[in-house]
Amino acid sequence: MLKGTLYALAAGLMWGLVFVSPLLLPEYPAALQSVGRYLAFGLIALPLGWMDRRALRVLSRADWIEALKLAAIGNLLYYLCLASAIQLAGAPLPSMIIGCLPVVIAITANLRYGHRDGHLPWLSLAPSLGLIAIGIACVNRAEIAMLGQPSGADLWRYARGGLLAVGAVVCWTWYPLRNAAWLRRHPDRSPRAWATALGLATLPLAVCGYALLWAGMKIADQPFAMPFGPHPWRFIGLMVAIGLFASWLGALCWNAASQRLPTAIAGQLIVFETLAALAYAFILRGHPPGALTLAGVALLIAGVMWAVRIKPLPVELAVE
Repeated sequence: MLKGTLYALAAGLMWGLVFVSPLLLPEYPAALQSVGRYLAFGLIALPLGWMDRRALRVLSRADWIEALKLAAIGNLLYYLCLASAIQLAGAPLPSMIIGCLPVVIAITANLRYGHRDGHLPWLSLAPSLGLIAIGIACVNRAEIAMLGQPSGADLWRYARGGLLAVGAVVCWTWYPLRNAAWLRRHPDRSPRAWATALGLATLPLAVCGYALLWAGMKIADQPFAMPFGPHPWRFIGLMVAIGLFASWLGALCWNAASQRLPTAIAGQLIVFETLAALAYAFILRGHPPGALTLAGVALLIAGVMWAVRIKPLPVELAVE
C-alpha cells in the first residue's frame, strides 16, 4: 500500500505539468499541443522500446490493439479536451470538473470491479469521498472567486470549455480503469514495458494527427507558422518535457501503483494530480493560496489518507 501510494504521488506530480502547457502556449491550438506532446512521447519511447524489446515481443496482437485504444482515448483525446477546456474557460472551471475525477473513478471502480478486487464497503468509503468532494469544492470556489463575474459574451466560451472538461473526465474515467484491468490480468508483465508500449502505440497516431492538422491549416489558409508555431523552442521544450515526465514516467509510476492498489483506491489517488496542478498554478501566479484553498488541500489529503486505510472485503465476502 505504501509503495503504491508513493508511485501514485509521483505520477500525480508529473501529470500536474499538463495543466501548465496550455497556459504558457495560449496562442497554440489545443489539437497541436495534443499531437505535439504525444509525438514527443512516441519518439522518446523508441529507444526505450529497443531497451525493452524482449518484454515487448511477448505482447500479442490483442495487447497492441488495447494499447492503441488506450493511447487514442486516454492520451490524445483526453489532452485535446483538457487543453481546449483550459484555453476556452481558463484554469478554474476545468480544474473544478477534472477535480471530480477521484470521486467519479472510485464510484465507477467499486461498481464495476468490486467483485474482482474485493469490495470497498460504501459506508467506509463514504467519509473519504465526502472529504475529497468538499476539499475540491473549497479549492474550486476560491479559484472561481478570482475570476469575478463573466460577461454575457463569455458565457458560451465558458460553456464550451466546461463541456470539453466533462469530455476529459469521461476519457480519464475510462482510461485508468481499463489500464488497471489489463495490468491486473497480466501481473507478470513489466509496468515499464507497458508504459513504453503505450508510447509506441501513440507515435503513429500522433504522426497522423500532426500531418492532418498541418494539411488542414494549409487548406484553410490559416496564418499559423507550422510546424512549430511562433515560439518554436518554447513549444518543443514543453512538448519534450511533458512527453518525458507526464507521459512516460507518469504512466510508468501509475502502472506500478495500479499493480499494488485496489482499483477504487488507486482511482482516488488521482487527487494528487489536482494538488500538483494547483501548486504549479500558484507558482506561475507568483502568490500563495488563500485560506479557503489551503483548507481544501487539507481536506483532499485527509480524504486520500482515509481511503488508503480502508481494506477491501475478500471477494468471497463481497459476493455473499
